[in-house]
Amino acid sequence: MRRFQRSTVIDAPRELVWAFHEQADVLEQLTPPWLPVEVVRREGGLGPGAVSEFRLWLGPVPIRWVATHNDDYEPGRCFCDRQSQGPFADWLHRHIFSREGDRTRLIDEVEYALPGGWLPELSVGPVVDAQLERLFAYRQQVTKQWCESRRDAFLQSNRTTKGLQSL
Repeated sequence: MRRFQRSTVIDAPRELVWAFHEQADVLEQLTPPWLPVEVVRREGGLGPGAVSEFRLWLGPVPIRWVATHNDDYEPGRCFCDRQSQGPFADWLHRHIFSREGDRTRLIDEVEYALPGGWLPELSVGPVVDAQLERLFAYRQQVTKQWCESRRDAFLQSNRTTKGLQSL
């Protein structure tokens, strides 16, 4: 089993970063233009039982990838998806959102196994790690830009809502 982790700090509240991930089209937003992937469906949001299905292209060959969200779920703090069908022997992706003052640390943790055992993991694993680094750098940059560009409006709307609630 291989492990990959990447994190970034986003200058936005955790609630806004979580809200970004709740959007219906978030998977399309987070898919890099160079990656030959189609989002087939997304059902159930981020909670347990939610399903995301993708079609990856390996040259002319389509590969179905289905990820199901498990019980490792705390709204606003973390969610986790596991590949139930796809190209990996095993794949577990944990998304963690932690407060750092007024900012949010977004952490992507992936544990995966390649088909074929230890030899592909030793020989191909470093290549997969490099591809994951590029993928998650892109995804975290998209998340950061979206959240930071909406931060002030989000904070203002929360102040207004909280102010109205105190009346």
